[in-house]
Amino acid sequence: MKGQILETAKKLKQPNDDFVQEFNEKWEAVAIIGTQILMGRPDLEKLIGADNGNMAEDNNRNFPRFMASLFLDYKPEVLVETVLWVFRAYRSHGFQTTYWAANLNIWVELLKKELTPTAFKEIYPFYNWLIVNIPAFVSITDIDLSGHGEL
Repeated sequence: MKGQILETAKKLKQPNDDFVQEFNEKWEAVAIIGTQILMGRPDLEKLIGADNGNMAEDNNRNFPRFMASLFLDYKPEVLVETVLWVFRAYRSHGFQTTYWAANLNIWVELLKKELTPTAFKEIYPFYNWLIVNIPAFVSITDIDLSGHGEL
């Protein structure tokens, strides 16, 4: 399954430098707003578990940093391995699998508003790839977290 995900990641195109620069100029503001929206959700504890607010806030600061570095030098293997690591780590702290869909949808809506249409068009495929592959990430990390997979 991991091989299939990697093959789909290889189809993503590194965004144009101008659009990466635009993302870099706007991600901090988007992260602040996104964190406020996420933290204001009435179902927050169901998504992240008890006492994980700081971890969710850290994720919203670190996630765009990772994406910015990925956009500068896209390596599909790095994307796949990092996402799987995040799923393992956060799930082991009590984050539910529904967290990623909720948070990624917040990011997509904010980026759609904040980026120019052409920049969004280049950046969006990465976020869409993440959203579409959530079930696969869950399946792979289910095996890992059960103690039957390789970590």
